[in-house]
Amino acid sequence: MKANIHPKYYSEAKVTCACGNSFVTGSTKPVIKVQICSKCHPFFTGEMRFVDTLGRVERFKQKQSESAGKTYLKKKEKKLKNRIEAEKREAELPKSLKEMLTRKS
Repeated sequence: MKANIHPKYYSEAKVTCACGNSFVTGSTKPVIKVQICSKCHPFFTGEMRFVDTLGRVERFKQKQSESAGKTYLKKKEKKLKNRIEAEKREAELPKSLKEMLTRKS
């Protein structure tokens, strides 16, 4: 085994949660700060609440709101209109070399 390639292991690493709970474990870092632990996570506490650290729930609710639905429909209609126009332009193009040559003459 090679010497001096492994990180230092701390058998008494302290983990501190945002809720105030702390415990000791083994890690390659002496101090670890976490946002959620087994004392405050809904799965372990049995509470019905959302754990949202990055604003995902609010973004989802905003997407599901009525105004967002109208915006989505507008975007979808615009995409459909663009696709229909593209199909029309493609239909006007010659299908073969012979057709291309006869159109130009």
